[in-house]
Amino acid sequence: MEIRIGIRPSPLALKQAEEAIGLLKRAHAKSTFSISKIFTIGDKDKSTPLSKVKDGDFFTREIDQALLKKEIDLAVHSSKDLPDVLAKGLAVVFETPSISRYDCLVSRNKLKLRDLPKGWRIGVSSQRRKEEISILRKDLDIVEIRGNIEERIALLDSGKIDALIVAHAALIRLGSEERISEIFPLDIFHTHPKQGSLSLVAREEDCKRIKSILSVQARATGN
Repeated sequence: MEIRIGIRPSPLALKQAEEAIGLLKRAHAKSTFSISKIFTIGDKDKSTPLSKVKDGDFFTREIDQALLKKEIDLAVHSSKDLPDVLAKGLAVVFETPSISRYDCLVSRNKLKLRDLPKGWRIGVSSQRRKEEISILRKDLDIVEIRGNIEERIALLDSGKIDALIVAHAALIRLGSEERISEIFPLDIFHTHPKQGSLSLVAREEDCKRIKSILSVQARATGN
């Protein structure tokens, strides 16, 4: 049986898909898998600050539409990117435990947040991170940035910003933990409750089939 998986077109999304495939293979070794990279509106529009985005499915819509059209069988999303209500006909069939809920700092010279010079440009990609930095370091120049993790780090490496805040889980999955300057405790940086988790979304009519494949993993993780 082939399972077609839809993801966003980024290195991180590919790592997330590989993680999901690993779960599926351990539960059902006879299945084969293919990956389709699908550009969402969030991938196409890299200029609108996320603080201005009102659509809850900004990073999931086109993938879920492909699922409804039966172009793919399963979507792999970051759980925190899911809209409050999925499109009619879709359901989350499995959610992985978070590999890390923390946010972290990546900075020039690996300086910690308290040591960043006044006026340094720190990149953030969400309103929440913007508000946290505004409280902790009012003297920094907050820059709203977009793009995937590699593109954000490239802004730092090219000197366009001096530091940035990213999800610890993203750097773990990309094998880039050596870039971390500091990991923030949750009482300092409040993150999304599902940060670091992945959600596998399927058509409701296929939920029983997908859940049966994942039943071994579900029992193992308590989901």
